[in-house]
Amino acid sequence: MKNTQDFYAGLLFMGVGSAFGWGALDYQMGSSGRMGPGYFPLLLGVLLAMLGAVMMLRAALFQADRVNAIGPWAWKPMMAIIAANLLFGAALGGLPSLELPALGLIAGIYLLTFVACLAGERFKLKEAALLATALAALSYLAFVLLLKLQFPVWPVFLAGS
Repeated sequence: MKNTQDFYAGLLFMGVGSAFGWGALDYQMGSSGRMGPGYFPLLLGVLLAMLGAVMMLRAALFQADRVNAIGPWAWKPMMAIIAANLLFGAALGGLPSLELPALGLIAGIYLLTFVACLAGERFKLKEAALLATALAALSYLAFVLLLKLQFPVWPVFLAGS
């Protein structure tokens, strides 16, 4: 194999594209003039899988300009990003099985931002707080005020949530 990074990236694209395509088969397809809910995910999945196949073929057959060996796993960033997303989900919906109430959108965004910032090589509290504040304000504006989505914004145990 000439380029292992591109080969595995293509394999990942094929896997994700195939999963999207397979999941879209449960929905009505419709036609190109009158698309159903499964049309776009199926099309996206097929295109992603085809892109992955082309990447894998190119990586296997053609010599890369430079050697791209797969390096060691970046465990710290990977775990920080996964933990940030799990905490965000738990903050939005709570954990009823553990009797933890929902903390709401604002607290969830702050948790997400602070934990995700730990994935970087350096962590500055001031920068993370500024980013979290901007994200919380923009999310509140977009999802609550403009789109009028109904979900907890503040912790459920606070009055007026």
